[in-house]
Amino acid sequence: MRKQFDAQLEELHNELILMGSLIEEAIAGAVRALVKQDKEMARSVIAFDSRIDAKEKEIEALCLRIILQRHPVAGDLRTISSALKIITDMERIGDQAADISEIALHLAGSPYIKKLERISMMADRTARMVTGAVDAFVKRDLAKVQEVVETDDVVDRLFTTVKDDLVVLIAEDISHGSQAMDLLMVAKYFERIGDHAENIAEWVEYAITGTHRRNLLG
Repeated sequence: MRKQFDAQLEELHNELILMGSLIEEAIAGAVRALVKQDKEMARSVIAFDSRIDAKEKEIEALCLRIILQRHPVAGDLRTISSALKIITDMERIGDQAADISEIALHLAGSPYIKKLERISMMADRTARMVTGAVDAFVKRDLAKVQEVVETDDVVDRLFTTVKDDLVVLIAEDISHGSQAMDLLMVAKYFERIGDHAENIAEWVEYAITGTHRRNLLG
């Protein structure tokens, strides 16, 4: 029985890795659509979100099947319940990649009012956070959890810099206002992706230790 259970847990790990790779692909596509002003890529990422939604449902069904068939307790139950929380954050990351692509589609016809280096840096950091959080779950790696949590502070600082830069541009030329607000929304979506990746890391920590760090703040 334990061998069968371990096989199902391995399947769960593999499915989470696959969902993580789908999210990474969505983020990368959203960044390309934005930076290259690639309308086809933007449309592709928007359509791709349905695959992420479907994968969430598959993993949810797998988790529920394991619970019903194996009646896990203690650490095993924490692992499965954490996986259910993790895929919710993953699905939302997919939504936000699609939202960024919607904005990219809207902006594709006009030159940018500023270079997108810092927004691209936000995208790179958040993609790494997602990869790191999933890797931490599979390897039960608390050091990687901490690395993801600390990277969220970097993303938050980048967002503040982007926001400040855009405020200056609007102050210099009010005609920049509309695009500046769109770019600010893009940056905000990347900040939220970072927040969701941090959430994933914190659920990984709970799966390993039985303690969720946000409970310690009360």
